[in-house]
Amino acid sequence: MRKEFDNIFKWEKLDFFKAFLGTLLFCIGLNIFIVPNNLYNGGVLGLSEIIRTLINDIFNIHTHFDYSGIINFILNIPLFILAYFKIGKTFFARSIYCVFLQTIFLSIIPIPETLIVEELITSVLLGGLIAGLGSGLTLSSAASGGGTDIIGIMLTQKNRNLSVGKVGFTFNVVLYITSGLLYGYQIMLYSIIYAFIESVVIEKAHDQNVCLTAIIFTKHKPIGIRNYIRNELDRGCTFWEATGGYSGKKSYITYLVCSRHELQKLERNLRDLDNSAFLVKKEGVGVDGNFKKNLYL
Repeated sequence: MRKEFDNIFKWEKLDFFKAFLGTLLFCIGLNIFIVPNNLYNGGVLGLSEIIRTLINDIFNIHTHFDYSGIINFILNIPLFILAYFKIGKTFFARSIYCVFLQTIFLSIIPIPETLIVEELITSVLLGGLIAGLGSGLTLSSAASGGGTDIIGIMLTQKNRNLSVGKVGFTFNVVLYITSGLLYGYQIMLYSIIYAFIESVVIEKAHDQNVCLTAIIFTKHKPIGIRNYIRNELDRGCTFWEATGGYSGKKSYITYLVCSRHELQKLERNLRDLDNSAFLVKKEGVGVDGNFKKNLYL
């Protein structure tokens, strides 16, 4: 069973927990601080919330049960199918896991009958901080909340000038203009402020797109390290023979460029690959040319 799980998700225990905790925090921030103020999240979930509100208004439904998560899951089904065939089975499995958790948490976390915080801007700030932290944790575990992430990754694969962020931003512009036309400019403006705060926190919490160079020194040919980098991180590397300045003995240097998340994964396994290896890293390097965006491992 454990082997089957690893083959499907390709997750370590820490990443699995981070995806769970991140999704939970995101839903807490949304249901406790954003939904009670009739504001909207971005992406496909935000579209689901607008559909929920329209249903409530048309049929005069009043409930503290938020079924927008169920609508979100239904809207994601065709995107899951695209993810399976166009992106990969691992990404498909992780997306279903996270969107399923979203559906459960949004359904069971009660929406307060009275506002916990009276000031709207304070609720927006708290909701953005908590939801952004949760989304950042989920993304840093190489998982996805589905929706525009799936669309963005597919478009990014076809057009190198696009990014997941640009696709999501364009979708949200249309979404928030729609919410403004339906429910007033104040709803639109505060939803945009919430989305901005959330995105800033996500950028701080999510380190997937920070590029680093890593230089690994070993006493033996780094065959195991090279194979791990190629097979597990889906990266290339270069290694060459060197001479130790102190010992005068033969050594080897392995050089690669990767994201911070990929390097963290390598660091956790480096001792098992070669217990004599040590690593030097440098963050924030600029990378041009044929550098593959491994958005999800």
